[in-house]
Amino acid sequence: MNQPLAYVHPGAKIAKNVVIEPFTTIHNNVTIGEGTWIGSNVTIMEGARIGKNCNIFPGAVISAPPQDLKYQGEDTTVQIGNNTTIRECATINKGTADRMKTVIGDNCLIMAYCHIAHDCFVSDGCIFSNDSTLAGHVTIGENVVLAGMVAVHQFVSIGKHAFVTGGSLVRKDVPPFVKAAREPLSYVGINSIGLRRRGFQSDKIREIQNIYRILYQRNYNNSQAASIIEAEMEATPERDEILQFIRDSQRGIMKGYFSSN
Repeated sequence: MNQPLAYVHPGAKIAKNVVIEPFTTIHNNVTIGEGTWIGSNVTIMEGARIGKNCNIFPGAVISAPPQDLKYQGEDTTVQIGNNTTIRECATINKGTADRMKTVIGDNCLIMAYCHIAHDCFVSDGCIFSNDSTLAGHVTIGENVVLAGMVAVHQFVSIGKHAFVTGGSLVRKDVPPFVKAAREPLSYVGINSIGLRRRGFQSDKIREIQNIYRILYQRNYNNSQAASIIEAEMEATPERDEILQFIRDSQRGIMKGYFSSN
């Protein structure tokens, strides 16, 4: 497990078959699960909880203190699920007193130079392309894809199965199942390719499209649209997911490209 040129604090809990390459530093109060590979020049700081069969590439820094002036040294964590890959020079900060943890789910791919700030919750199956950045307190649903150099404002939520195009500035919440593009960020359709890849059938995709036509193409405000969707569309998990997201949004959801608002 230990290379002669790596440093592992005696208080770290490392599974027996973890591979740690030279010049890596692992601090106290760290847990790393079976089958995980840690590349050279990685720094894993106090509070990291890393699952099984992860791959962490050279230069990554996991569980550094938050870049938040309110942080007072609270005992917080970064939790990374199983089968997740963190590529070169990505940085993931641990939580503050707000949520007490930063969470990355199972089967995620965080590409090179991404930054995930304190108190972010990232669900399973997400892909963040190079240089994408999450500010603090961001919540990301399952199977979200961020293309390269996406910047997400603090406290924003992005719903499951959403796709955000490269270079986007995400200032408002992005509902589930959609594609988001342009400046300012706008609804540009359903993420139909991603949904098909994940096993959604054509009738289900049409149902989701019809819901978003009510929301984005009939000139209703969000509250009116939600009421009409609930009245006109059959209750399904997807419909209810969209309605709940709209009603729970604190920052407001992004506008439609054709919206006059």
